[in-house]
Amino acid sequence: MLLDNILEHNYRFVEDKEYKLYETDSVPNKHAVILTCMDTRLTELLPKAMNFKNGDVKILKTAGAIIKNPYGSVMRSILVAVHALQADEVYVVGHHHCGMSNLDTNDLLERMKINGISADAINNLDLDVREWFKGFDKIEDSVKSSVELIENHPLLPDDVPVHGLVIDPSTGKLDLVVNGYQS
Repeated sequence: MLLDNILEHNYRFVEDKEYKLYETDSVPNKHAVILTCMDTRLTELLPKAMNFKNGDVKILKTAGAIIKNPYGSVMRSILVAVHALQADEVYVVGHHHCGMSNLDTNDLLERMKINGISADAINNLDLDVREWFKGFDKIEDSVKSSVELIENHPLLPDDVPVHGLVIDPSTGKLDLVVNGYQS
């Protein structure tokens, strides 16, 4: 079982004091927060491609690096990073070949039903479920949309640059979409 493996590894990790390699404090050394995708290919690649090590930045992950709700937990986390944890730049980093690109919401809803979620549970949500799960057609447009939502938030100081980038999950190459210094 995965949980047993995790706990067994963790016991040795703590016993051998391997955590010492990762000691840092809660304030990001490079004073930045990144919103990126939860894609597993980016876990180690993205920080390396951006020259960040443990403790340098705050990293938030969502499906597709998408932020739609200006008052949801993702935006709250960005604002906490800026106002309480000394982050003074925000980066939105999407990636090519993302699972949220052209996501088939009908197929997703059918998978939910196969997994035991009732049609009533889906239909009784207090939101447009197809819109909520909607992905994007073009990653650059999605990154721009998330950047604009963050930039225009009434609780984000005007002097905080919000940048948008797209990373290639195969090579780590970054393409600039929005230069927050020029906004």
